[in-house]
Amino acid sequence: MSQFLNEDVRKMLGDILKDMVDDVYVKLFVASLTCDTCQETHQLLSEMSTLNDKIHYELIEDIEKGAQYGVRLSPTIVVLDKNQEDKGVRFNGIPAGHEINSLLAALVDMSGKPLDLDEETVATIKAIDTETNIKVFVTLSCPHCPGAVTKAHRIAMLNPYVKAEMIEAQTFHKESAKYNVSSVPKIVINETHDFVGNQPMSVFLETIQKAA
Repeated sequence: MSQFLNEDVRKMLGDILKDMVDDVYVKLFVASLTCDTCQETHQLLSEMSTLNDKIHYELIEDIEKGAQYGVRLSPTIVVLDKNQEDKGVRFNGIPAGHEINSLLAALVDMSGKPLDLDEETVATIKAIDTETNIKVFVTLSCPHCPGAVTKAHRIAMLNPYVKAEMIEAQTFHKESAKYNVSSVPKIVINETHDFVGNQPMSVFLETIQKAA
């Protein structure tokens, strides 16, 4: 099988991943590698893990073993910190195309690089005290989607009450239909509140408060 990442892209990604501080553990759960985008997702993660020895990648071909992480879709990527603690960061579907940027951000952020957030925003995030789920529907051709995914993931990293998941809308068309996704990024919070677009962090936090 040919490489997923060509040499120029490998060099570019490797340079970005040099910002990683500590180890990160990446688990890919699939029902089978024959599922839609599963083989491609495995190949992408396998190649990326060779770009920095702080990335520890594991393929798990048993979706039921993802139950402890709330995994329900195949493929699903779970990103864990240096202690293999779950910070609520998920990718449902392949994070390729523009979404490779949100995958890179998740790896670097989870490794312990200081997040690009002001103290007031961090304090507001840490004050969230109710169970919160953030779904960010994306397509791989959407240039605005990675920013929304990264915001959601950073909220999750900073607060144990929050789980944030990217959902690739075309792979999971039933999910997209369920949440009436007609444009992306579409952000759904706690099943009850939603908005469209890579909005400022303040919009994410205001909507979380409304959905609490």
